[in-house]
Amino acid sequence: MAAIFAGVMSGTSLDGADAAIVAFDAQQPRTLGFASLPFPSSLRETLLALSHPGQGELDNAAHASLALAELYAEVVNLARASAGLPRDQITAIGCHGQTVRHRPEHGFTIQLNDPARVAEQTGIDVVADFRRRDMAAGGQGAPLAPAFHDAVFRSASRARAVVNVGGISNVSLLLHGTPCLGFDCGPGNVLLDAWAQRHLGSPFDTDGAWGARGRVEPRLLARLLEDDYFRRPPPKSTGRERFNLPWLEARLDAGLAPEDVQATLMELTAQAIADAIERFGPATEEIYLCGGGARNRVLASRIAALAGTRRLADTDVLGIAAGAVEAAAFAWLAMKCVRREAIDYSRITGAGGARILGAIYPR
Repeated sequence: MAAIFAGVMSGTSLDGADAAIVAFDAQQPRTLGFASLPFPSSLRETLLALSHPGQGELDNAAHASLALAELYAEVVNLARASAGLPRDQITAIGCHGQTVRHRPEHGFTIQLNDPARVAEQTGIDVVADFRRRDMAAGGQGAPLAPAFHDAVFRSASRARAVVNVGGISNVSLLLHGTPCLGFDCGPGNVLLDAWAQRHLGSPFDTDGAWGARGRVEPRLLARLLEDDYFRRPPPKSTGRERFNLPWLEARLDAGLAPEDVQATLMELTAQAIADAIERFGPATEEIYLCGGGARNRVLASRIAALAGTRRLADTDVLGIAAGAVEAAAFAWLAMKCVRREAIDYSRITGAGGARILGAIYPR
C-alpha cells in the first residue's frame, strides 16, 4: 500500500505557497492533489523587507511566521480536498518554511515557519526545519531538491539535468556512474521579478513578454557574469543576500532602457544555467525544467538555444508537473524523516555524510 505524504513550499520568488499530496510506492511517486495560494500583498512586502536587515525584525518575523503557518495549513487542506482524502490517510506534511536569510558562510540559515500551528490547523503531523541539520554536519543547507530529483528522475539510459528555476536556479546533474551533483547556479526569477516590480508595478513579467521586447546588452551581461559566484565550484548555494537590486544597480550604465535590462537579466539566468551544465555535466543529454520559471517560455527558449543538441522539456513528461516538483520534494523529505532514512548530501551541500533531516511536530 502506498504511503501518502503532503509537501508545502514557498520559495525565494515570494509569489505564494504550493502544496502537493503525493503517494509513494515502488513505482514513480504519484501526485494525488495539488493547490496553490498567492501571498497577500502585505505578507509579501513584509517578507521582502525581512530579506534584508532592518528595524523591528523580530516582531515582524514573528507576525509573518503566524501568517505563513495559516497560509500553509490552508493550502494543504485545499490540496487534500482536491485529492479527496481524509486527513488520517496522510502520514505527515513536509513544510520547509520561508527563507528570509541564508548565510552558509556564517553557518546559519533562517526559515520563517510555525510548524506546531500547521499541525494544529491541519490535524496532521508536520516535519520542518530541514536545513539546519545539514548545516550542523558541515553542509550549506541548500539546495535540498536535488536528492529528490535523483530519486525520481534518474534514467538508466540517458544522462539528465533537472533545473529548478525558482527565485534562484539550481541544477541537479544525474549522470551515469556518478552520484547526483546539485547546486545553485545563480539567479532565476529573483532579479527578473524585482525589475518587473519596479518598472511594471507587477510582481513578475508574465510569460517573459516584456523582456522579449528588449534586446540583450552585451556589456551589461558581461559585467553581471563577472561575479565570482558563477566561477565558484560546487557545493554552493545563494539567495537574495547576494543577487538583489542593489547588486544589479551597481553594474548598470545610465540610460539603458528598462526592457533591455530585463532582456539581459533573462539572458543572465539562461546563460548561468547552460554554463553550469556545460562546465560540470558536459555529458548531459536531456534537460528538464521545473519551478515557476519553467512557465516563462521566452526564458525556456533561450535555455533551449544555449543547450544545443540537448533535449529540453518540462518535468511534466517525467510524471510530475513542473509547478509541483518542489512541493513534492518536501513530501519526500518528510517521508525520509518519518522513516528515519538518512540522505547523503555530501556532493550537493558539502555535508559530512548522510544525515536524517527534519524535526517532527506531532498533530
